Amino acid sequence: MTSWFDLCEGWTLTAEPHEGTLPGPAAALGAVPATVPGCVHTDLLDRGLIEDPYLDDNEDRSGWIGRTDWRYARSLADLAPERAPDVAAAERVDLVCEGLDTVAVVRVGGREVGRTENAHRSYRFDVTRALAEGGPDPALEVNLASPYRYAEERRERFGPLPGAYDEPYQYIRKMACNFGWDWGPTVVTSGIWRPVRLHAWSTARLASVRPLVTVTDDGSLGRVSAHVRVERTGPGSEAPLTLTATVAGARATATLAAGETEAVLDLVVSEPALWWPRGHGDQSRYDLGVELSSGAADGRGLDSWRRRIGFRSVAVRSAPDDEGTGFAVRVNGRDVLVRGANWIPDDAFPSRIGRDRYRERIDQARDAGINLLRVWGGGIYESEDFYELCSERGVLVWQDFLFACAAYPEDAATAAEVEAEAREAVVRLAPHASLAVWCGNNENLWGHEDWGWKERLEGRAWGAGYYLDLLPRVVAELDPTRPYWPGSPWSGDAGTHPNAAEHGTMHLWDVWNEADYTVYRDHRPRFAAEFGYQAPPTHATLRASVTDDPLTPVSPGVLHHQKAVDGNGKLARGLEAHFGDREWGYDDWHYLTQVNQARALTVGIEHFRSTWPYCTGTVMWQLNDCWPVTSWAAVDGAGRRKPLWYALRRVYADRVVTVQPVPDGLVVVLGNDTDEEWVTEVTLARRSTDTGRALAASAHEVRVAPRGALRVPVPTVVAEPSEPAGEVVTVDGAGERAWWFFLRDLDLDYRKPEFDAQTRVEGADLRVTVRARVLLRDLVLNVDRLDPGAAADSALVTLLPGESHTFTVPGGAGLDGAAVTTPPVLRCVNDVLANDR
Repeated sequence: MTSWFDLCEGWTLTAEPHEGTLPGPAAALGAVPATVPGCVHTDLLDRGLIEDPYLDDNEDRSGWIGRTDWRYARSLADLAPERAPDVAAAERVDLVCEGLDTVAVVRVGGREVGRTENAHRSYRFDVTRALAEGGPDPALEVNLASPYRYAEERRERFGPLPGAYDEPYQYIRKMACNFGWDWGPTVVTSGIWRPVRLHAWSTARLASVRPLVTVTDDGSLGRVSAHVRVERTGPGSEAPLTLTATVAGARATATLAAGETEAVLDLVVSEPALWWPRGHGDQSRYDLGVELSSGAADGRGLDSWRRRIGFRSVAVRSAPDDEGTGFAVRVNGRDVLVRGANWIPDDAFPSRIGRDRYRERIDQARDAGINLLRVWGGGIYESEDFYELCSERGVLVWQDFLFACAAYPEDAATAAEVEAEAREAVVRLAPHASLAVWCGNNENLWGHEDWGWKERLEGRAWGAGYYLDLLPRVVAELDPTRPYWPGSPWSGDAGTHPNAAEHGTMHLWDVWNEADYTVYRDHRPRFAAEFGYQAPPTHATLRASVTDDPLTPVSPGVLHHQKAVDGNGKLARGLEAHFGDREWGYDDWHYLTQVNQARALTVGIEHFRSTWPYCTGTVMWQLNDCWPVTSWAAVDGAGRRKPLWYALRRVYADRVVTVQPVPDGLVVVLGNDTDEEWVTEVTLARRSTDTGRALAASAHEVRVAPRGALRVPVPTVVAEPSEPAGEVVTVDGAGERAWWFFLRDLDLDYRKPEFDAQTRVEGADLRVTVRARVLLRDLVLNVDRLDPGAAADSALVTLLPGESHTFTVPGGAGLDGAAVTTPPVLRCVNDVLANDR
């Protein structure tokens, strides 16, 4: 028998003195009702005991929380024999803590039952005796030590190790970005951040099930090797046991004799429907079940396990070639053009992220054309919901092990924790079809090479042993069906610079930090695993998190919600390069920085994609935010889509057309990431921006191979302008129009925005039609300024004179029609840079 009891209700939280003292704010708290899963910050916030850390600079006033010891407690009276007979009858009772943050002593009835030092793993403690001896009302206590004190004491012990930030995040196994990042707040948490349950069982239980799923090269056979480990009670140590596994009509059984605890059940499925990433096929999955039963005559059930798996093969193709060493993610033997984004925790307090929020965010990724999310190494191993939804929606997952931007201690105790953490993560995530790549770390191999670490380390260990030895051994042992990559960036060879463009994965941060975004075109990476450009969140998100009056680009709250070093300075330099040097008011600054962000990623992704199959993928930084902040995200901290999201939807479409500069002129590149040949006719035209009239044109019948790309040289008569400030190249006939402007915006001859606008209500929706009388560049409909819940279906629309576009605002029927069609709601570049003509 096996019974589970949820223990997430009835908790209280108390600040505990350390060496007789409490931080001032903690002294006045008393006992606070606590929510589990949760953390101290959310409990205090829910009770009105702290101000929202996401509002203004309140974050700075909650720093004492991470420097305080805390005690969570609840009664276990509801587990008394008369109220929980399954507990009383069980041979063994375990306390299962799925996530404690972080350094904890756990007690039942005053008896210590366990200690923890790692928020990234779960713990199971035998509490059978403690419950039996704890009286009728034993208490469950989780005593959490200050994470700052623990990390700082370890820093003193091991000596300072280099990192990207002056915080001790590498000395404690918890979410690194809790300690602040260049997009995140410093909110160092403590708490019970994942569920706590009691497990009562007898004879034996399923300790772990690790399915290794493979398919033959021709896809005709699918194989599942279910590696099962059981744990026995004392009385059950000699009992015979039976294991049964089933999937897609296949069945396998194994018998465990007395004392045996491990078995492998092999299942073969003929002609399975394969699982594919989105855009390549269906996301077929099958129910895999494992049953544990008594081997005695009664055959009673003891435990069961269920997951949905997908039959597919995954690999990384990284063989050397004439130009270096490639990096291609392969699924079912096919190289996948990765259209990816980096994923960070979607909230600085992850216990607030539920299945619905994961679904919304992953759907936003999928709807933008994204087919891979990289779970970044400074965050967390996400919940089952995340990976299940990615599998369901065909989004591949690249999973970093949790190391980021720092040298890490390699003492025996830390190494043991890292191994235990890695083993649990690999086993837990193995069933998910979406999981495609294991990666050792984020930027640590690069940091050791280029960021002055070698001199500061003076020969001390710094984490290489994890990335190049321990972690690959764990993956090879527990999950040989998936590739392991030591880090990102990584060249594929310890003798080659880890961020070499010609080899493996590359991070490109000269753009944003040092150079204009047009410099993306000077790079030829084999796989661009990180690159990005900042912009503020949507207006509604920024206004809800900053109370500054007036709101300006440099008002205190806006600056507090900009965490990057010289972030606003870099935004200003980006604006100057394309729009001129001036003092920008808030409305112009907000609109143009968002346009610049979208254009930067468009230039980079279009260029990298145009070199397919030399460059096999892009993973832009980043999809999402963990709070309201100026950052590189496409979806802001409130879940609203920035203009960048709409740009991604175009450049990450299955079929794209782009104009690229080459030494002798221009070339049109058509990319076809589908299984069907693309046959169409494209018209290339050089047009007057005043009239939209074609000054020169050429038509081309094109056939683009499946999963291929085609380059069409632009004839000189089209590629060379007579008056660059007043002419533009368009490409039509291949879906969305492609544009090429010959000069920077500040040098173009923009007219004042002249257009006719009409609004009409259709059911609950609002339609806004704009008909241009002059060229209008990058129209955006910022309806969140009128209703924070409203958003348009399109953005960054450019129209020639005489052309029109209709925006749809779902649920926007109640919006003010006049306000919708005037600045700052309806904006275009002409509003800022128009000449007086």
